[in-house]
Amino acid sequence: MDPAGSPRSLLPQPCRVLVLLNPRGGKGKALQLFRRHVQPLLAQADVSFTLMLTERQNHARELVQVEELGRWDALVVMSGDGVMHEVVNGLMERPDWETAIQKPLCSLPAGSGNALAASLNHYAGYEQVTNEDLLTNCTLLLCRRLLAPMNLLSLQMASGLRVFSVLSLAWGFIADVDIESEKFRRLGEMRFTVGTILRLAALRVYRGRLAYLPVEQVASKTATFRALDRQDQQGPVDAHLVPLEEPVPAHWTVVPDQEFVLVLALLHSHLGSEMFAAPMGLGAAGAMHLFYVRAGVSRAMLLRLFLAMEKGRHMECNCPYLVYVPVVAFRLEPKDGKGTFAVDGELMVSEAVQGQLHPNYFWMVGGRGEPPPSLEPPPPPSQKPQQTPPREKPL
Repeated sequence: MDPAGSPRSLLPQPCRVLVLLNPRGGKGKALQLFRRHVQPLLAQADVSFTLMLTERQNHARELVQVEELGRWDALVVMSGDGVMHEVVNGLMERPDWETAIQKPLCSLPAGSGNALAASLNHYAGYEQVTNEDLLTNCTLLLCRRLLAPMNLLSLQMASGLRVFSVLSLAWGFIADVDIESEKFRRLGEMRFTVGTILRLAALRVYRGRLAYLPVEQVASKTATFRALDRQDQQGPVDAHLVPLEEPVPAHWTVVPDQEFVLVLALLHSHLGSEMFAAPMGLGAAGAMHLFYVRAGVSRAMLLRLFLAMEKGRHMECNCPYLVYVPVVAFRLEPKDGKGTFAVDGELMVSEAVQGQLHPNYFWMVGGRGEPPPSLEPPPPPSQKPQQTPPREKPL
């Protein structure tokens, strides 16, 4: 993709934004960080704001479900990745979801997991930084008012629940670390290091079935199956998925292994501000990263992989148990309901799940560098998004 050749939209100037801030996120200093690092830069850039503090889990979700969005040029989320997850799902649950999801969003990192902000920082061409430096960089992106298209992952659960993800779905080791390290939240991102060491000491193996639709199969196959079109659900049609009770289509790849240490579907470059999980980029529009580690990997190798991930060097370890493939859809079916699921860092019930990526589905404040690969930007914020994903094209 040639970023310079893609039309971009800009936030207006002057600009009005609603800031949803989680005062308990990360080390609990988000409000102080906003006053010290964000507010002065917004004033210089003629960005006016109204500040709303979230008071509990899913509060941001509830707020955006009823908010008069026409009052704002953008919604700014100052927290970790979990609150952005709430905001996007809240927008998709509105009666006017088709236009609501086109309201531009902005991520300002103030949590312990700041993967989305770190990815946007990377796409903007900035060097990898953390804490206040990352916050400053993301605030500067907001002040520049440039918008970039973002991909959205639609997840269908066996229970009938539909969830939208802006970052990742993890099962196994990564999800265990993410959820079990919550007790160390006051340590900031150091909580993940502590959690990794503790989980390595008692490494678990999970049984399940994994299947996926590789990118290269999408352009060469026409649909000959009954696509999943749930009339009782809002949101885009998942044209590559069939009902969970049916076998996956014949052109999907079914992984023969059924014992895993981890499975990770990742939309962006980073899994944390110091976890450069996907340095390879993507070679096709509408694709996401799928990683899985098969059972049999040693604790030493797994530790080596996670240490190398800080600089994006883990694929150079040539670990025979680590598999990577770019995909547009996947299905994961845990055996016996075991294993922790984390969607954008939020705990989910362990059950069969399948997902499909919808390219260019919403706008975020972005930078001059390469956004998540996609060839055509979404409709401007004043228009409705497409109901089905555009046809993928090679770069």
